Amino acid sequence: MVSASLRGRSLLTWLDFSAEEIRSLLALSRAVKEENKRGEIHQRFLGKSLALIFEKRSTRTRCAFETAFGEEGGHPVFLSTADIQLGAKESIEDTARVLGRMFNAIQFRGFQQATVEALARYAGVPVYNGLTGSFHPTQVLADIMTLEENFGSHQGKRLCFVGDGRNNVARSLMALCAKLGVHFTVITPQALNPDAELLQICAGLAAASGAAIRITADLEEVAGADALYTDVWVSMGEEAVREERMRLLGAYQVNQALMEKTGRRDTIFLHCLPAVKGEEVSPEVIDGPQSRAWDEAENRKHTIKAIMLATL
Repeated sequence: MVSASLRGRSLLTWLDFSAEEIRSLLALSRAVKEENKRGEIHQRFLGKSLALIFEKRSTRTRCAFETAFGEEGGHPVFLSTADIQLGAKESIEDTARVLGRMFNAIQFRGFQQATVEALARYAGVPVYNGLTGSFHPTQVLADIMTLEENFGSHQGKRLCFVGDGRNNVARSLMALCAKLGVHFTVITPQALNPDAELLQICAGLAAASGAAIRITADLEEVAGADALYTDVWVSMGEEAVREERMRLLGAYQVNQALMEKTGRRDTIFLHCLPAVKGEEVSPEVIDGPQSRAWDEAENRKHTIKAIMLATL
């Protein structure tokens, strides 16, 4: 079921993985979710340990990694920047070398993509990107899994991200959709368009997969969408630009009127959470019958377990 090429691999961004490898992870995610539903207990990480490095606070990422690893018999160890010397008294490279001698894998959630890349370069064990300012790969695998659960397949489906187009989730979705043949539209004010380098890379991937990648400021482009997705307008560490971000994105709230613009009753709503209800999304949408935000949150656990099973 799982590609042998995944053994020992780090997950920093989906740009490093083939469509076949990603689909094998989705298949494994579905399998472990079914095991969970049946109440099966496995100990596939027995005798293994996982370092969880957090520069940023977390609910879903931390809980998903800890429960997925722990219920398989493994030992997860939480390490905040108050607990270790990461990049302070000790270099990132030296921290990676030490942790790689003591742990079977490392998860990093923080600010810089360069940090998780350095950990992967020097640790000698799989390193998982639990979120950086550039990418959030474990989140978007759960998003595609949720899309599949609602429509039977991800191939050829249409996903619209409404909000900050430079956001780490929007960037990760673009990469994953381009790999998998999912049509992906970013609806954002021009000032918040994704960067040109990533767009060029994803355009090449989309040409191979049959995906259509589109960037627009026009909210009418949600017409026909299978799913509308949004994220907070002000991410952790961006509080200083809150006023400007609210001005730019005020018209881009996902509310019932926007959901109705899709012209479909079966369009679903997705959000990586946490949500600021009343800003990027109205309470009636995220708490309403079209919302799949809670399925998405649960799927973080199943997809993260699949990633670790495949790589360890």
